[in-house]
Amino acid sequence: MNTTQHKLTRTNNDRILGGVCGGIAKYFGWDATLVRILYVVVSILSAAFPGTLVYIILWILMPKEY
Repeated sequence: MNTTQHKLTRTNNDRILGGVCGGIAKYFGWDATLVRILYVVVSILSAAFPGTLVYIILWILMPKEY
Protein backbone atom coordinates (compact mmCIF):
# COMPACT_ATOMS: atom_id res chain seq x y z
CA MET A 1 0.00 0.00 0.00
CA ASN A 2 1.48 3.31 -1.14
CA THR A 3 0.59 6.21 1.12
CA THR A 4 1.94 9.35 -0.49
CA GLN A 5 1.67 12.46 1.66
CA HIS A 6 1.34 15.85 0.05
CA LYS A 7 3.07 18.70 1.79
CA LEU A 8 2.20 22.36 1.37
CA THR A 9 5.42 23.88 0.05
CA ARG A 10 6.41 26.83 -2.09
CA THR A 11 7.09 25.59 -5.59
CA ASN A 12 10.38 26.12 -7.40
CA ASN A 13 9.09 25.60 -10.93
CA ASP A 14 5.74 27.41 -11.03
CA ARG A 15 6.54 30.67 -9.35
CA ILE A 16 6.21 34.33 -10.16
CA LEU A 17 7.14 36.00 -6.89
CA GLY A 18 7.64 33.60 -4.00
CA GLY A 19 6.01 30.39 -5.21
CA VAL A 20 3.16 30.57 -2.68
CA CYS A 21 0.26 30.48 -5.17
CA GLY A 22 2.02 27.82 -7.23
CA GLY A 23 2.53 25.72 -4.11
CA ILE A 24 -1.11 26.05 -3.08
CA ALA A 25 -2.21 25.08 -6.60
CA LYS A 26 0.06 22.05 -6.61
CA TYR A 27 -1.15 20.93 -3.17
CA PHE A 28 -4.82 21.02 -4.19
CA GLY A 29 -4.24 19.87 -7.78
CA TRP A 30 -5.53 23.14 -9.27
CA ASP A 31 -4.22 25.38 -12.02
CA ALA A 32 -1.72 27.94 -10.71
CA THR A 33 -3.16 30.69 -12.90
CA LEU A 34 -6.60 30.16 -11.38
CA VAL A 35 -5.16 30.39 -7.86
CA ARG A 36 -3.35 33.62 -8.75
CA ILE A 37 -6.51 35.15 -10.23
CA LEU A 38 -8.54 34.16 -7.16
CA TYR A 39 -5.84 35.60 -4.90
CA VAL A 40 -5.87 38.94 -6.73
CA VAL A 41 -9.68 39.14 -6.72
CA VAL A 42 -9.91 38.33 -3.01
CA SER A 43 -7.12 40.80 -2.24
CA ILE A 44 -8.84 43.60 -4.15
CA LEU A 45 -12.17 42.89 -2.50
CA SER A 46 -10.52 43.01 0.93
CA ALA A 47 -8.74 46.33 0.27
CA ALA A 48 -5.47 44.53 -0.73
CA PHE A 49 -3.77 44.92 2.67
CA PRO A 50 -4.87 41.62 4.26
CA GLY A 51 -4.07 39.72 1.06
CA THR A 52 -0.58 41.17 0.91
CA LEU A 53 0.01 40.45 4.58
CA VAL A 54 -1.22 36.85 4.23
CA TYR A 55 1.04 36.31 1.19
CA ILE A 56 4.10 37.59 3.07
CA ILE A 57 3.30 35.42 6.09
CA LEU A 58 2.85 32.34 3.89
CA TRP A 59 6.09 33.16 2.05
CA ILE A 60 7.91 33.12 5.38
CA LEU A 61 6.15 30.08 6.89
CA MET A 62 5.85 27.73 3.89
CA PRO A 63 8.99 25.66 3.34
CA LYS A 64 10.62 25.55 -0.08
CA GLU A 65 10.07 22.53 -2.30
CA TYR A 66 13.11 20.26 -2.53
